[in-house]
Amino acid sequence: MDVKAVLRNERISPIKLRLMVDLIRGKNANEALNILTNYNSKPARIVKKVLDSAIANAVNNNNLDKDKLYVKEAIVDMGSTLKRRVPGSRGGVDKFYHRRSHVTIVVAERA
Repeated sequence: MDVKAVLRNERISPIKLRLMVDLIRGKNANEALNILTNYNSKPARIVKKVLDSAIANAVNNNNLDKDKLYVKEAIVDMGSTLKRRVPGSRGGVDKFYHRRSHVTIVVAERA
């Protein structure tokens, strides 16, 4: 049985989140939590929060065993972009983009 957790419109670039998500994809849930706990970065804290939610959904809602869970899918998609203007060189205007991300983590139980 697949259980998922989704975080939408988080104010961080998808490129930064994908680096963390690539580390945990396919790993055991406890091992993935250990990896994310030992990283001291904003992307690691965000992905850990979503992984904790997916594990809690699996244990509380679907009565799955926490020790048998693994990260089946971990996807980071691009959300909406906030477009802003900042002062540029020689009195001009430059564009500045605030990127947003959607994080989806799916956990399943190994047989």
